[in-house]
Amino acid sequence: MKEIIAVVRMNMMNRTKKALTEAGVDAFFAHEAQGRGKGFVNPQVLEGASQGYEEAAAILGEKGKLYPKRMLTIVASDGDVDEIVAAIISANQTGKPGDGKIFILPIDDAYRVRTGETGEKSIA
Repeated sequence: MKEIIAVVRMNMMNRTKKALTEAGVDAFFAHEAQGRGKGFVNPQVLEGASQGYEEAAAILGEKGKLYPKRMLTIVASDGDVDEIVAAIISANQTGKPGDGKIFILPIDDAYRVRTGETGEKSIA
């Protein structure tokens, strides 16, 4: 089993939900999040702003801002991961910075609280 964590734009959630449903994903978590990518921000300016230098903060301007995002968490069988990742990418890829990120992590086990089922049965 794998955990798929995807960070996408807020305005892409409906497209993402539709793509996931078409890929056979019926259950997932969606969390509100804030963040930003590397962009074109000078790391020295970021450091200066974090230390409280007003000049650095003024230079940084809007580039240091955190942007609202959605973070999706999906637990899936190993064999379904590629299809799910492809669905997320197809729904969110614009070719512009900020399209998002996808992370894949291993899951050792899972339990369905209601029935006590474990492993693959608990996520089916």
